[in-house]
Amino acid sequence: MKSFPQPLTAAEERYYMQKYTEGDLEAKHILIERNLRLVAHIVKKYQSFEEDTEDLLSIGTIGLIKAVVTFNPDKCVRLGTYAARCIENEILMHLRAKKKSSREISLYEPIGTDREGNEIQLFDIIETEEDDAHKKVELRDDIRMLYYRVESELSPRERLVLKMRYGLYNEEEYTQREIAKQLGISRSYVSRIEKSAIEKLREYF
Repeated sequence: MKSFPQPLTAAEERYYMQKYTEGDLEAKHILIERNLRLVAHIVKKYQSFEEDTEDLLSIGTIGLIKAVVTFNPDKCVRLGTYAARCIENEILMHLRAKKKSSREISLYEPIGTDREGNEIQLFDIIETEEDDAHKKVELRDDIRMLYYRVESELSPRERLVLKMRYGLYNEEEYTQREIAKQLGISRSYVSRIEKSAIEKLREYF
């Protein structure tokens, strides 16, 4: 495995995190670069899954970037501790998605032939109303994509607001005012979070 820069000391981490919160993007790059060794360490745990190491490093690095962007220094926890969870979550989400897709059977998979020798596809024998099958398949794929993007593209707060606002994951639906009260923020801030999250998701649909 390639060599990585030495990790930051606690003092260095506080310094660069403060610089980053002040808008210094170079500090952000340093926080990411100096934590790449952590990504490599976590990736080692998953090499038995027959995954390409470089792919896992790339996926883990996405988790690291998310950790740096969403880290709250006021929580009295080291960035490395928080980043480790984000990196592992990103890798596990990738592995689960891959495992799930490998079990899925295409509706257009050939499953045999009819008496005239014509190829029969699974789609041909699904009991459904005339043109509904295509729509159901498209809807199912859209829902799967939506949940994947909610987990991979949104911040924790954006995910929470959408879950509460639209009843995702079988959650109860709440109004913006109710969400604001529960989270201790203004209704207009809830509205901005919701709008930002929806704009991010809109790019994929």
